[in-house]
Amino acid sequence: MIFVKRIGPDPHENGAKTPGCHGCPDIWELDGGDFAVIGADITNLAGALPPSAGCGPDERMVRIPRKTLVLAKSAIPDRL
Repeated sequence: MIFVKRIGPDPHENGAKTPGCHGCPDIWELDGGDFAVIGADITNLAGALPPSAGCGPDERMVRIPRKTLVLAKSAIPDRL
């Protein structure tokens, strides 16, 4: 997999600082058209998911700030 392009603004835009580049939620488009989401691991909350949702053993749930997703909205494709 290759990270093709960032979806939304750089988390360090306008001089925003994070310690050692940690805590930088981000969304990336991959070369196959899928997306990678960088955020805080909240997989431990999988048991609280509604019955119609699940998190498999090879999956992780991540939390990204609302700001990250809202600012990325205009760069997310409308169609497949």
